[in-house]
Amino acid sequence: MRKQLFYLSLTIVAIALSACSGGKKGVFGATSSGRAYEILVVVDPAMWERPAGRALYDVLDTDVPGLPQSERSFRMMYTSPANYDATLKLIRNIIIADVQDIYTQPKFKYAKDVYAAPQTILTIQAPDEASFEQFVTENKQTIIDFFTRAEMNRQITQLEKKHNDYVTTKVKSMFDCDVWVPAELSSTKQGENFFWAGTNAATGDQNFVIYSFPYKDKNTFTKEYFVQMRDSVMKANIPGAREGMYMATDSLMTDVRPLNVQGEYALEARGLWRMKGDFMGGPFVSHMRLDPVNQRIIVVEAFIYSPDKLKRNLMRQMEASLYTLRVPGDKQTGAEIPLGVTKEQSKATDQGK
Repeated sequence: MRKQLFYLSLTIVAIALSACSGGKKGVFGATSSGRAYEILVVVDPAMWERPAGRALYDVLDTDVPGLPQSERSFRMMYTSPANYDATLKLIRNIIIADVQDIYTQPKFKYAKDVYAAPQTILTIQAPDEASFEQFVTENKQTIIDFFTRAEMNRQITQLEKKHNDYVTTKVKSMFDCDVWVPAELSSTKQGENFFWAGTNAATGDQNFVIYSFPYKDKNTFTKEYFVQMRDSVMKANIPGAREGMYMATDSLMTDVRPLNVQGEYALEARGLWRMKGDFMGGPFVSHMRLDPVNQRIIVVEAFIYSPDKLKRNLMRQMEASLYTLRVPGDKQTGAEIPLGVTKEQSKATDQGK
């Protein structure tokens, strides 16, 4: 499989020519090429076949969490440093494997919009292949999050330019919160401390939900409490096609983890929803945040229904909207997600993940 990826690099010229116009320009005035969640790896071909290269391949080949079917986190291509030419340098996501004995320890370096924009280049430096392999393995989630967040930040930039103004206005009036969702979410429904917007499509259906409830204590930020509240809210507000049908959470397939959103603590829940009494279901991701001004919990959620289509990009597009939420009292301006890597970082960062 990895050998086949070499030949994919030969198709980059066509990809570059099909790059979207009207985007932000890089320092050379070029718009980046390639598709969302597509990564070019610049690496010595012999190293790519050895354990160090396999370690990086395995990281990028990881499944996206929370989806009902297996989908890879990224689409990979690779090229040798000798073939890393001006055309390939326009790719939006690039990893450079830089193994030289001039380095004393492995570390990350990254740069933005070097040859084109939007563009993110992550260089992984190491003194030898053994330390490269160990560093990549220890920082698996950091690498995945780095490029996932870079893509979401691009989506957030687009949302800032074009979002559903009605939904933004409605959420502000109901919850005194700010949020951006895609303009295509034109169907809406209002309930008690609850608001839904969706595309209402037969497939590839994207949905956004926001609801609130009083904050009680720190036990609110647990998986058990989240699932209990979600099931209660969805049963009341997201009924099925027939009486007795309602949306429920598949608790066994739901995982939670802490997040930093807008500089504040948040709980992320990611998993699967199912329609009780029906065969419908799909993935969801939620952010639960404390509104300290009003002593309440604000939950924003994205879920999709797409039984016959790939779900990764649909889900990540909606997930970007969750990061745009601003609750009363938020001090941080803007919605850009921290990439999780400093300009130079030389220690493992996956602890506790």
